[in-house]
Amino acid sequence: MANENSSILVIGLGRFGSATAVTLTRLGREVMAIEHSPELVKDWSGKLTHVVEADSTNIDALRQVGAGDFQTAVVGIGTSIEASVLTTANLVDLGVSQVWAKAISPAHGKILHRIGAHHVLYPESDAGIRVAHLVSSRMMEYIEFDEGHFAVVKMRPPREIQGFTLGEAKVRDKYGVTIVGIKSPGRDFTYAEPTTRVGKQDLLIVAGNVELLSRFAGRP
Repeated sequence: MANENSSILVIGLGRFGSATAVTLTRLGREVMAIEHSPELVKDWSGKLTHVVEADSTNIDALRQVGAGDFQTAVVGIGTSIEASVLTTANLVDLGVSQVWAKAISPAHGKILHRIGAHHVLYPESDAGIRVAHLVSSRMMEYIEFDEGHFAVVKMRPPREIQGFTLGEAKVRDKYGVTIVGIKSPGRDFTYAEPTTRVGKQDLLIVAGNVELLSRFAGRP
């Protein structure tokens, strides 16, 4: 690897791990992937720059491939909780400073936190929450923060603010949410100003409390 300080280690090339590795590569990050399955190693060897066949539950195997030299690692193992936990514990023991680990249940996530994972991800649960918000409102994108208390969404404007400037609509006073960006058809997104007039076909970027956002977005 060129520079382990800026490179990222991805362990497990299932759907989550492979998507993570491919996206990181597209973003210009150097990635080393570790996978236990010879079939998956063969499948991804021509698509990712560095793919190593190794048993990540064996700390000596991780040492041999230089896993401890990485500052950031993503554990994408989802088929075996035992393998996920052992791999995460090994990375923590090797001194990897940022370990991101996928969990398939709250109990799994609790174990990962207790053994030292710095970030625990719940991709299936998060995807379900996102889809629920999208199908039940005008929201077109939904990103949640702070354990479900705060979110940023992309949405069409509610009818009651269409044709008004943001200053006239008083969105923050009436609804408790903040419009931070707006995009009119054929134009780029721009910061929202009090003088910005909202059109029916505009796209809004809105931030705020999840419940208040849901009320503001209403039904599709």
